[in-house]
Amino acid sequence: MQSQELVRYFRIPELADFRQYVRGLPANAPLGFGAFSALTALWNAMRPRAPKPPGDLSLQSVEVAGSGGARRSTLLDSDELLVHLYDDVRTVYEGFQRGVRVSNDGPCLGSRKPDQPYEWLSYQQVADLSECVGSALVHKGFKAAPDQYVGIFAQNRPEWVVIEYGCFAYSMVAVPLYDTLGTEAVAYIVNNAELALVFVDKPEKASLLLEGVENKSTPGLKIVVLMDAYESDLLERGNKCGVEIIGLKALEDLGRANRKKPQPPAPEDLAVICFTSGTTGLPKGAMITHRNIVSDFSAFVKVTEKVIGLNVSDTHISFLPLAHMYEQLLQCAILCHGAKIGFFQGDLKLLMDDLKVLQPTIFPVVPRLLNRMFDRILGQADTTLKRLLLDFASKRKQAELRGGVIRNNSLWDKLIFRKIQSNLGGKVRLMVTGAAPVSDTVLMFMRAAVGCHFYEGYGQTECTACCSLTVPGEWTAGHVGAPVPCNLIKLVDVKEMNYLAANGEGEVCVKGPNVFQGYLKDPVKTKEALDRHGWLHTGDIGKWLPNGALKIIDRKKHIFKLAQGEYIAPEKIENIYVRSEPVAQVFVHGDSLQAFLIAFVVPDVETLGRWAGKRGLVGSFEELCRSKEVKEAILEDLVRLGKESGLKSFEQVKGITLHPELFSVENGLLTPTMKAKRPELRNYFRSQIDELYSTIKA
Repeated sequence: MQSQELVRYFRIPELADFRQYVRGLPANAPLGFGAFSALTALWNAMRPRAPKPPGDLSLQSVEVAGSGGARRSTLLDSDELLVHLYDDVRTVYEGFQRGVRVSNDGPCLGSRKPDQPYEWLSYQQVADLSECVGSALVHKGFKAAPDQYVGIFAQNRPEWVVIEYGCFAYSMVAVPLYDTLGTEAVAYIVNNAELALVFVDKPEKASLLLEGVENKSTPGLKIVVLMDAYESDLLERGNKCGVEIIGLKALEDLGRANRKKPQPPAPEDLAVICFTSGTTGLPKGAMITHRNIVSDFSAFVKVTEKVIGLNVSDTHISFLPLAHMYEQLLQCAILCHGAKIGFFQGDLKLLMDDLKVLQPTIFPVVPRLLNRMFDRILGQADTTLKRLLLDFASKRKQAELRGGVIRNNSLWDKLIFRKIQSNLGGKVRLMVTGAAPVSDTVLMFMRAAVGCHFYEGYGQTECTACCSLTVPGEWTAGHVGAPVPCNLIKLVDVKEMNYLAANGEGEVCVKGPNVFQGYLKDPVKTKEALDRHGWLHTGDIGKWLPNGALKIIDRKKHIFKLAQGEYIAPEKIENIYVRSEPVAQVFVHGDSLQAFLIAFVVPDVETLGRWAGKRGLVGSFEELCRSKEVKEAILEDLVRLGKESGLKSFEQVKGITLHPELFSVENGLLTPTMKAKRPELRNYFRSQIDELYSTIKA
């Protein structure tokens, strides 16, 4: 797994590191336990004061009168929701123009080649290049209008942003294509969005698009613009099927020679059509306006501004896909404040090197990456002393966090966590996690280890990205914070699962200026997502905590009944089971014709051998996956975790099969956002499902 390459650098300091620190003390320093305790007490007495939270942590949201139980952020002075933070920023285009002004033409977008420093484009250079791209599109006959869609099929890189802001300068709409989409989905998006032009980074993607034209699955595609160099045979192939192949540099030159005055969009105009990967069927094109994006990133800035305050000295590391609104939202906030964005080299194996060279201050992550980092760090604590030191240091720093103190210069940072922090570049002051649930244990440990402001957000593409966020000063885990200031959140009854709004539980629904306009050319799906009052139904089950924070406790979608009538939410069970040390992935299955659950478990190739060895079980990874004893031991561990997490007996699996190959985007079992494709997984394991049910007695 690529994320394993990222985390292999993280390690727990050897005992020798501790001894070296002690030897560095003055010769006359007492080294007894009492003196060490006194030193610790002195250090704690000198620790910094906790910053003042932006609001009352015991009251993070309040109910809006006459709203049917909806709650809003207490950071608002009234029930009027936040639409924009700055009067001169009502569109994403205006946000970038503000960045041009406040940056004083400072560095904007940076990239690097292997073993080289970052090279930067200034804000004015990016603005000029963007206008050249947009001018060229207009010159070639594309409309400067919000019904003109332009495709971008590339990994994160400076050209991605230049092209997108070139579209925005002339009111056009960017349509990202996922870097990991299959041929069928790419063709569907090209046709659904009626894309006549697509920008691509590599010739291989241009070739994929040409295949669609050649086999007449995408007859409307007329122009492919390449960021990288390409061979003449690609040009000839395009000519044969009526597709113009042109380099991005040539397009920029065309725009420079035929410069057009920008025709900026209005706030209500579309900015991005973000195709959600979906766990079933073809992707859906979520229509996101400039108002949606500006309100959402303004809300994020509003929540964090008093303790973080984005500014021109900040640096953001861009490696999460720009085809997702999570990364888009963060980049809009960065660019609006004149800060800079450094792009990874396109290979997660090299991300650690990029972090060290770039030294970012802003580092967005996803739980899958945090889990791997956490597991690797704990895996390096391979002696009792190391584990005790790590656990003790983490608990001490977590105690500080609960008191509101965030720092990376404590005694425990110097002794235990310095390696982790230095491998992130040493300057990170803000981390954000989202896109999927993260366990309390992992979040609290990583907050302690990194020693920076670390927020958890919750949302989905359909509310632009974020609808709730941790409030600064609230450093407990197990919740997703309060509603952000641009939206209301209410819970509605899900009677079949016994979740009732009267009890403070129900399906999470969102309403506000960040809620999308619907799905492109799909009124049926739009009606399923948006009710007649404009509430977005997320499919997640939430619970209000006493302090007004929101806790996600279940999932409405993917629920099914067992034969006895009990409702099962498999994702909840999977999120518990995946914390088992030897487990990398879990797929829980059941249906209404069966009385119990089964699961397919993909063991972790890096931890299985060590874990099994402690139980006297040895062999290669493949041999262990075939071992009946290993299977029984893992099942026992899963059931143990389930009991500790409060799973009911009917929610526990009765049998498992070990599968040696990871579920992935490439084998069609995960979406590009790493969510399980449940129908595909059921079909893939159909024979094993039948076999398990025929051999297990409930």
